[in-house]
Amino acid sequence: MTSILTNNGAMVALQTLQSVNNSLTDAQNEISTGKRVGSAGDNAAVWAISKTMESDIAGFNAISESLAVGEATVAVASAGAEQIVDKLIEIKELIVSAQSENVDHGKIQLDIDKKSAQVAAIMAAAQFNGVNLLLDTVDGTESKLGVLASLDRVGPTGTPAGTEIDINALDFTNTLDLATNLTPIGDSTDAVQALIDIEGFLAIAITGAAQLGSDSARLKDQGEFVSKLTDSMKMGVSSMTDTDMEEASARLKALQTQQQLAVQSLSIANSAPETLMTLFR
Repeated sequence: MTSILTNNGAMVALQTLQSVNNSLTDAQNEISTGKRVGSAGDNAAVWAISKTMESDIAGFNAISESLAVGEATVAVASAGAEQIVDKLIEIKELIVSAQSENVDHGKIQLDIDKKSAQVAAIMAAAQFNGVNLLLDTVDGTESKLGVLASLDRVGPTGTPAGTEIDINALDFTNTLDLATNLTPIGDSTDAVQALIDIEGFLAIAITGAAQLGSDSARLKDQGEFVSKLTDSMKMGVSSMTDTDMEEASARLKALQTQQQLAVQSLSIANSAPETLMTLFR
């Protein structure tokens, strides 16, 4: 049945055209923004997951900065500890030379005093942004430095918890107090005891320097892990929300063709009532 009041064919063609136009608009938006899921309306579940992951990525970026500062702090302390070891070795050489009777013990002791003062100066100067790991406290109050190293989340709705790597202060202030605890050399007998003293100081300094080296390696490894983890999370968000440009381009071409056909179909449907005029001629 053909009616001049209701054009069923035109209504179907119009609905088809509107549907194609809507799909075409979506495809154009995806291509222009680069996002397949750009808002909660596109896909609420995927959008919620992506936003949670993006917040975690921002947190891990801050953690990377924290690890970099921590690594720099340990590097300064490590350089200071290694320099102290070198100075203690020099003091040991002087003490060994003082074992002989026919040397000027007074001059040797004067040289030892100067090197001992240099050790103390290195301890005081080995700080980064006010944090000194060679002293008894890292900042005047705390005995260790906590470096934020990770952001752990249990479950999709769990509250993330920060995890720290603790770097203990070496307390060289008390354990390497050469001015108080190193036996002054007045003769070869004193030199014997001073050699025992310096060996103990060397053991402490070497152990402390090795500890800082291990801490530095751990911070570096954690920094590399956080960097790789952040990259993986970014790729995960991208796979969920970003537009596949090759697929979108092909879909855009197909929709443009469908749009042209829908327009042609609507034109044909609109012209159908005109054929009725031939019945009245």
